[in-house]
Amino acid sequence: MNGRQGVAGTAESGGDGQQHCWHDVIPEDVQRLYAHYRRESEFGPAPALIAIDLYELAYQGGARPVNEVAKTFPSSCGEYAWAAIEPTRRLFAAARAAGLPVFYSTTDMRPDSGPKAVRATKRRDIPVDPALYEIRTEFQPQPGDTVIRKSRASAFYGTPLAAHLTQLGARSVIIFGESTSGCLRASAVDAYSQGFDVAVVEECCFDRSLISHKVNLFDLHHKYANVLHAEDVIAQLRRLEQTKGVSK
Repeated sequence: MNGRQGVAGTAESGGDGQQHCWHDVIPEDVQRLYAHYRRESEFGPAPALIAIDLYELAYQGGARPVNEVAKTFPSSCGEYAWAAIEPTRRLFAAARAAGLPVFYSTTDMRPDSGPKAVRATKRRDIPVDPALYEIRTEFQPQPGDTVIRKSRASAFYGTPLAAHLTQLGARSVIIFGESTSGCLRASAVDAYSQGFDVAVVEECCFDRSLISHKVNLFDLHHKYANVLHAEDVIAQLRRLEQTKGVSK
């Protein structure tokens, strides 16, 4: 199976007239149930970029099948994480060129940050070097970016992220990262619940499980977010950049 989790299907299957990666796992009768969700798919006005958990831990072991790398690195997303690197680089570049505020989330590993029992998931606790929760080199935060340190799955829960966005006048968010079924999904749902227009970038999201990745993108797209292809988001960001250039 292709390691790139954002690979499109071979038929219209997104409720928006576009091809999406979940086509081969969501039965056609279920896809038809969601036909009334068909809509124009773009990100909303006054956007901000939110990168979910692009830390070193997810990339350990290299671009190999997850079943292989998990034997040594149980928190790695293996080939799926690595397949998302290049589209994510392009997304960051386009967002910065368009002047979007940029936010990152990562796990809060500070020793005095809170109760030890508060964790992001109920997975078995495995000791991890705190350095592995630093943002991966390719995506290092730049001056003016904001890093949100969280204890739960969502980048919004118990953090000042919503306050930052409100102060900046953001009305929509472009979310991507990992894992699709976990922290990415929780953050997208919370963003929607707090009134933001939510876009999720398909090729820039990844998970340890391919089926979890696809099913969760399908569900997010039909309930809480617009799941958009990276190239479509980048094209829209370039138009936004051009518009801002004209208005200066």
